[in-house]
Amino acid sequence: MSMKTSSQGVVRFGLAIALAAGAVSVHAWPDKTVTIIVPWPPGGPSDIAARPVAQGLFASLGKTFVIDNRGGAGGNMGSAIVAKASPDGHTLLITSSAPIVINPAVYKKMPFDPAKDLQPVTNLLRVPLVLVAHPSVPANNLKELIAHIKSQQGNFQWASAGNGTPQHMTGELFRSVAKLDMIHIPYKGSAPAITDLSGGHVPVMFDSTIAILPHIKGGKLKAIAVTGAKRSPQLPDVPTFAEAGLPAVESYAWYGLFAPAKTPKDVIAKLNAETLKFMKQPEFQKILTSTGSDYVGDTAENFAAFTRDEAAKWANVAKATGATVE
Repeated sequence: MSMKTSSQGVVRFGLAIALAAGAVSVHAWPDKTVTIIVPWPPGGPSDIAARPVAQGLFASLGKTFVIDNRGGAGGNMGSAIVAKASPDGHTLLITSSAPIVINPAVYKKMPFDPAKDLQPVTNLLRVPLVLVAHPSVPANNLKELIAHIKSQQGNFQWASAGNGTPQHMTGELFRSVAKLDMIHIPYKGSAPAITDLSGGHVPVMFDSTIAILPHIKGGKLKAIAVTGAKRSPQLPDVPTFAEAGLPAVESYAWYGLFAPAKTPKDVIAKLNAETLKFMKQPEFQKILTSTGSDYVGDTAENFAAFTRDEAAKWANVAKATGATVE
């Protein structure tokens, strides 16, 4: 055997081993229980996506996917656990946008760096927010509401689900774009804020269609405008902010799937493919319809680009409005 033939054989043998190793890596995952951490208390909006996705991945991959709710620090606590976990695909994160693209701009200290420590896999849900008012507020459209707020000369209050939440930052975006002087009243979650708004203790707030729709349908609150690029199918008579004259106010509450950085590319690819396959099934399509969300499953690369754009957007809002969380 010549030296040339021998070296070619070694190259082919090495290539075969590399290909086989890659195949083993894909087919070996998952080889044990996968923990999906949701960095919020049980029953929150993130669970709307997390629990069906866990069941769908179990059905397609044959391994158990366990939901572990780890609330605290605006989503930072649970997200940091995933950021520091072994990058083998057996610890994942499903969360709202806050700890990924808002918290780095408003928290003075972060226990992890979302851009460096987490790998985006795919978007799961993306729903617009709605600006709602108590029926006693003397305004039935955005123009009238802005005029009313300005007439209060800095004494007008607005509620949110808490400092650093998408609801809060969307309110800050609105305040900045419309040049309004308002007093922010942060609550510990959507539920208590909606309760006080329905009782007339605060006049307006932003919240996702998921949380606020029943209260609008029940006549307890009136919808002023939605923050999506197009009208919500659940609220076809409510204009977008763009239609109402403020196109810069576009915002979404979104929920995504993430893995620790440095998770093997083949594992990310398989996780992405299996998740998107499930998202196209009737059971998840019903969730999209009920929450007013379009299908937003995407490649890991496109979702990563989306999160970078979102992070830049909210960093600009935080800088312009001075929004911070201690």
